[in-house]
Amino acid sequence: MYKEKIEQAVQILNELNIDMWLTFGRESHTLHDPATDLILGTGYTWHSAFIITKDGDSVAIIGSLDAANIEKRKIYKKVIPYLKSIKDDLLNYIKDKDPQKIAINFSEDNVMADGLTYGSFITLKKLLEGTPYVDRLVSSEEIISALRGRKSKTEIERIKFAIKETEKLYHEIWDYLKPGLTEKQVHDYMVKRMEDLGYEPAWDIEMCPSVFTGIPEEGEAHTGPTDKIIERGHVLNMDFGLKINDYCSDLQRTWYVLREGETQAPDEVLKGFCAVRDAIVECAKAIRPGMEGREIDAIARNLIIERGFDEYPHALGHQVGRVAHDGGGLLAPEWERYGDLPYKKIEENQVYTLEPRVRIEGYGVATIEEIIVVTKEGGRFLSNLQKEIWLVK
Repeated sequence: MYKEKIEQAVQILNELNIDMWLTFGRESHTLHDPATDLILGTGYTWHSAFIITKDGDSVAIIGSLDAANIEKRKIYKKVIPYLKSIKDDLLNYIKDKDPQKIAINFSEDNVMADGLTYGSFITLKKLLEGTPYVDRLVSSEEIISALRGRKSKTEIERIKFAIKETEKLYHEIWDYLKPGLTEKQVHDYMVKRMEDLGYEPAWDIEMCPSVFTGIPEEGEAHTGPTDKIIERGHVLNMDFGLKINDYCSDLQRTWYVLREGETQAPDEVLKGFCAVRDAIVECAKAIRPGMEGREIDAIARNLIIERGFDEYPHALGHQVGRVAHDGGGLLAPEWERYGDLPYKKIEENQVYTLEPRVRIEGYGVATIEEIIVVTKEGGRFLSNLQKEIWLVK
């Protein structure tokens, strides 16, 4: 799969007219660069340079003791080990290629493209000092955003498997849920089942799953479960994802806990749930390559407001891949906190969540999170859309 991603990177370099992509770093086990998950898949110790060029070349310039590990992976066309200093080998290679643009691993807005530490940036500039290349450095944000976003067939199959296993656990927990349990008990049950199956959480285990019953008292979304008890008349929602074979799922589901004598959720609850579901369906229909993320967010946000609810306090959706929040463009409103991410162009084969939410006064928060892959015809669901609110008896 790493060779597959390097081939993609060459194509992207040509599209962007960037001659060279240089990922520079050191001590990867401590200072991990997310970009290397796509183009290397192993660690390194001393200052190292992983270079991919527009003409299709690829080279790893690394400390001599790392050479055997890198070579046996057979990812790079050349592996150049150094003993005392990376400088001569790095400069010789760059001078031979004479790139007009060298993209390096920093970014202001995309955290997944910002793996270069400030110290290593200073070191790199010193290595290039006295050459014209020190003034030809640009951000590799666009390269990494495209590379992470354009999921290969293999990547999509891995995401689909993680989704499938997550959905199984959601249906299993449904049988377990009942009034009187606490949020923490529900969390602990899911964690145990996940561990029994040998899977990892898609994010911090303290909040995977996040469980919310009734009106949240301390916060929403990125908050861990509490000792709050599930009661009849509560809307209950859960945010959960698995990491399997290096790829993640990220799904949310909503239940209503029936009161004595009830056979379905009250109209107010159904109204909120349907607003969320309908917003997801409309966005999946509308999304196309070439649109901007803010356009899709606006569809959901406007529908939620038109149905009489407050707008949700976050982006509609993020990309999913090797991590739950996979970086790159967002389906997000034009808020300062999102920088330029809402304006990024949506691309075919990007994988996004769709996750609006509404607060239903007196009951809790209804939210669904589904995962789609972008196609020329719209968003194709990789998850099974929750069409009806699930009932806890």
